[in-house]
Amino acid sequence: MNIQQTEDTICAIATAQGGAIGTIRVSGTQAIAITDRIFTPASGKPLAERKPYTLTFGHILSPEGEVIDEVLVSLFRAPHSYTGEDSVEISCHGSSYILQQVMQLLIKNGCRAAGPGEYTQRAFLNGKMDLSQAEAVADLIASTSAATHRMAMNQMRGGFSRELSTLREKLLHLTSLMELELDFSDHEELEFADRSELEEIARQIEQVISHLVDTFSVGNALKNGVPVAIVGETNAGKSTLLNALLNEERAIVSDIHGTTRDVIEDTMNLGGVTFRFIDTAGIRDTTDTIENLGIERSFQKLEQANIVLWVIDATCAEEQYRELAEKILPRCEGKHLVIVLNKSDLLPSGNAYSSESNDSMNQNIASREAGTPNVTSLESTSSAHPMFPNLPEDTCVISLSAKQKEGISQLQKQLVDFAALPDLSQNDVVVSNIRHYEALSRALESIHRVQDGLAMHLSGDLVSQDLRECLFHLAEIVGGEITNDEVLGNIFKHFCIGK
Repeated sequence: MNIQQTEDTICAIATAQGGAIGTIRVSGTQAIAITDRIFTPASGKPLAERKPYTLTFGHILSPEGEVIDEVLVSLFRAPHSYTGEDSVEISCHGSSYILQQVMQLLIKNGCRAAGPGEYTQRAFLNGKMDLSQAEAVADLIASTSAATHRMAMNQMRGGFSRELSTLREKLLHLTSLMELELDFSDHEELEFADRSELEEIARQIEQVISHLVDTFSVGNALKNGVPVAIVGETNAGKSTLLNALLNEERAIVSDIHGTTRDVIEDTMNLGGVTFRFIDTAGIRDTTDTIENLGIERSFQKLEQANIVLWVIDATCAEEQYRELAEKILPRCEGKHLVIVLNKSDLLPSGNAYSSESNDSMNQNIASREAGTPNVTSLESTSSAHPMFPNLPEDTCVISLSAKQKEGISQLQKQLVDFAALPDLSQNDVVVSNIRHYEALSRALESIHRVQDGLAMHLSGDLVSQDLRECLFHLAEIVGGEITNDEVLGNIFKHFCIGK
């Protein structure tokens, strides 16, 4: 949307199809006048003569005077509305036919159909909210858990903006001290702040920005799901495991090797945490070009994941481990690794995964038959497991049967433990937006240059330039420096129609 189009009066259906009630929002300078042309109150004055924040019962009429629907009309006057403009909300019956008829009447009488996010974009342009609050509206609508709801509510209510405002005040104070020194640099006897005070202020600013940057890993995991890569050889049971975790037939399961050739992703909420499971192509040596592309994507997803489920066929566990250890283990450094010994139902009764000397680490497979999955926690990178040497830290071994859905609940519990995401309140400021993260990262680089400049006693004009860059990057988040139509359009195009 071009900013010049904000003078238009817009309309859109603001509710999902299928409900008993459907709402149409109208906003703009002519919102009330246009609605008056198609709406007849059951009694009393037209909308233009009514007070704001009132509900009026009446009828929507066609040009021929036919009643299309009985409706309630809510009235809001500028600047006290969501968009900051005159606004009307028409509550109709939820029939798609009725809603389309009302929309057509509004457009014929001077409205324009709103684009995605155009109402919230107008709220931003009219100063009803800053850009970070506007983006939180979309996050609130898309929230799927208590944690994502709390993050979005805090941001929409201005928690993140207040944090940035405090930072901006400190930066402005530091900038003013630096520029005062520049203005009176020819008066050596005047000193507005010694370098130690400037360094302390810069340190405080750096700590806050650094903390906000660090929260992104948690915020991104809460918003988009903790990425869990399911890897292993072909026919080890990766797709069966994905289906068992999701409790639905999400991936094709076949005895034919190499069935999964591309990445399959789906999400699930476990213990209040959203996980994004990524089923990857089986890793093996092959001359098939398409399958090799899928295997390369498998390694890419493995490196992007926080948690790795390495699925191994329990009937040939040592062999599969040796074949892929050099390819998988180096990519698991710094990640949580779960070795999933699948197909345990195919093992002979009484068979064990470890020598008798390691009974304290591994239970006999008979424990599975008793209903207790085999789980082994490993706390060092030494050869702590006789079958699986050189495992990294944060590794556990779980024996299960994905086909029989035995041991799945234990695996799910382990995933929640590995996720270890904090409980958030609506007062916690957590960064979950990639645009905010990038702007904060650039601001952090700027304040680091300020600290270096102060430590090396660089001239004030050079340090001030880095301070101004830091201020600019923080302003990008709330929209203080944004005037580019393309940038705004890119932010709001992902919103739903009607918001």
